[in-house]
Amino acid sequence: MLIYSVIKLNLYILLLDYMSEVNNKTYLIGFILALSAGLIWSFGAPTVRYMVDAEIYQWQYLFCRGIVVATILLIFLIYQEGLAFRHNFKRVGISGLIGGLGLASAFIFFIFGMTFTSAATTLFMIGTQPLFAGLFAYIFLREKVGITTAIACFVSLFGMFLMAYNDWYAGTFLGWTFGLFCSIGFAIFATTLRWQPDTPKFTTIIIAGIACSLFSMCMILYLNDGYTMPLRNILLSMMHGSFVAIGLILLSIGARYLPAAEFMLLSLTEVVGGVIWCWIPLFGVNEVPSTFTLIGGMIIIIAISFYALGSKQKTSPPTL
Repeated sequence: MLIYSVIKLNLYILLLDYMSEVNNKTYLIGFILALSAGLIWSFGAPTVRYMVDAEIYQWQYLFCRGIVVATILLIFLIYQEGLAFRHNFKRVGISGLIGGLGLASAFIFFIFGMTFTSAATTLFMIGTQPLFAGLFAYIFLREKVGITTAIACFVSLFGMFLMAYNDWYAGTFLGWTFGLFCSIGFAIFATTLRWQPDTPKFTTIIIAGIACSLFSMCMILYLNDGYTMPLRNILLSMMHGSFVAIGLILLSIGARYLPAAEFMLLSLTEVVGGVIWCWIPLFGVNEVPSTFTLIGGMIIIIAISFYALGSKQKTSPPTL
């Protein structure tokens, strides 16, 4: 009996060691995937900066980028699920449509924010998305808001105010506004997924890409703009769309292995990376953020980090 108990104890210890090793491996996989997604997205900012006459070809760029995002995700779904992927469109529902439109608006406002103000301002504003998502969840889903979330919101608002003050005097306040709407669009997308967690995420993103392209085409027709743009812009929009789609795929896979708090922190990789790539001479953009923008951005990063650390008890994976 004693020997049996010893063997049972040893087997239990070995099982715990094995589970710990598996958890460490899966955590590492999730960490690498989420970090990779943020880094890939961070190259979107310098990509837009390489556009020829960016303030003229926003809608043409968005039309092409939306098609690329939808196409890559469609190919991925066919690879993953085969022809059965078409059934996902029946499960989208009103939450998926609202989420897709919210994400499409985020796609649009990102480009206009980047072309009307500094990359740093637009990216730092995008970093506030988790806070807006929490606010919308409180208003529409009746989710409770903890003291950590409330403090993070107020601190973040101060950082946003500093950047708004700077952009107002620099004559780029419209760009700050676009950055704000971009963050709100992402937050709407995230909130709808929390509203209906079973909504097919990739299908919703395909809807976002298609909606972005259709709306861009309508604006091109309304403004009587040309349908074409320089080859350089076409290639950049295709590359940018690939960044967005691949990042979303990596993030969706990594979401299975990391808790929400870590994802919030890793999402800041896109923000910090994008600012750095546009700042350092390596990529030839050399866009130096103003002092107020840097201070406001750092305040927002601290607020999001505080919010994430306060969410450590949450075990459900974040929405895309």
